[in-house]
Amino acid sequence: MPRRQNGGLPKSVVRMAARMLPRFCRLRQSFDSTHLADPTAAVMEQLAGLGLEKQVVPGDEIAITAGSRGIANLPVIIAAVVQFVRERLNANPFVVPAMGSHGGATAEGQLKVLASLGCTPESLGCEIRSSMETVVVCKSGLGFPVHFDRHAFSARHVILVNRVKAHTGIFGNVESGLLKMLLVGLGKHAGAALMHQAMADWTFDQIVAATADNMLEKCRVLCGVALVENAAEQTALVRALPAHQIPADEPELLKMAKRMMARLPFDRLDLLLIDEMGKNISGTGMDTNVIGRKSNDHIALNGETPAIRRICVRDLTAKTGGNALGIGIAEFCRSQLVEKIDRVSTSINSITSLHPASAMIPIHHPTDREMLAAAGQTLGLVPLDRCRMAWIRNTLQIEELECAEGLAQELAGHPQIESVGQPRTIGFDAAGNLPWIAEIGS
Repeated sequence: MPRRQNGGLPKSVVRMAARMLPRFCRLRQSFDSTHLADPTAAVMEQLAGLGLEKQVVPGDEIAITAGSRGIANLPVIIAAVVQFVRERLNANPFVVPAMGSHGGATAEGQLKVLASLGCTPESLGCEIRSSMETVVVCKSGLGFPVHFDRHAFSARHVILVNRVKAHTGIFGNVESGLLKMLLVGLGKHAGAALMHQAMADWTFDQIVAATADNMLEKCRVLCGVALVENAAEQTALVRALPAHQIPADEPELLKMAKRMMARLPFDRLDLLLIDEMGKNISGTGMDTNVIGRKSNDHIALNGETPAIRRICVRDLTAKTGGNALGIGIAEFCRSQLVEKIDRVSTSINSITSLHPASAMIPIHHPTDREMLAAAGQTLGLVPLDRCRMAWIRNTLQIEELECAEGLAQELAGHPQIESVGQPRTIGFDAAGNLPWIAEIGS
């Protein structure tokens, strides 16, 4: 059978989409802009206040963790911890990747992930020891074995460094932060897989309560350096915590992070267009806290907002290295995104996290015009030119966004939202594609 052009769509449908997108307005949101002018100084001051000299013998080896997330100032912050360990404690620091199965679940892959985030031996000022080998430290109080990075376990002490934030799939008092790095990230592939399997039967809060104190002691965790970011991905807070205090204090830091996080200003959308997704943007490629799909991949539940009918994604970020975990949350995407997917790393990540649907490929089309035409056919009686449509670069950068003219009118007078410029038509180029949102003038 001959292949139909336009991704299987009738030409009349594609032509209709070309002239029936809504007029767009540029919106600018204002969020809490609290941030640190000097993260290095903050790290040094916080660590100095813990009195760690009493617990460290000069010459001790201290493992410092580095995760796979795109954390603001990550190389600078880890380098500051390295400097403190070397200069103030007279100890020998080294860094270990603490990222579960990321990087294709290989030692070399995890080094590449760190390098893509600017974390190299040169930038951090110390050796990076990467291995997927683990030791079983203990059994959780719930009965399953708990793995820990072999290099980190060989050290005299461990310092956890991680951002505290809302997780994309965990609900609770503890989500993404120091304790998740301890129990999941440092477990490497074997430990992360077991921990996610355990989360099929228990909540993460229950796992933390049954496991964390024992792990903190047996793995000789010296302290944690918790980071909180504002909506603009700037370091808003650095808090150094003694190991025994981490379980009690991390929930309060999570509350702070949730108050500061960026959100879309809509309760309901027919269509959300996203320029790019990737692991450096969110653990699920697109932050489910932002798109209202934390409970379910394709529908808002439990009071989540915005309720979005269809999501279309155009591309993968370069820094994600082909890992397209979360692409299954979208209903439509561009074929160029699919062609960039590293099937091995994506499938490993999705299986390890017990979320195989997150790696499923949506309906994809070679051009924006065809993709949006197809999505428009699934909106029911709502025509594209009158649909509630928003357009963002990614789920991290939503201070400025495009939205349908009608949505902008609904938000007129909002104290934290400014309409920039006049409503205008944004058209497809000769190839049938839209410009990138960063290229569009207001």
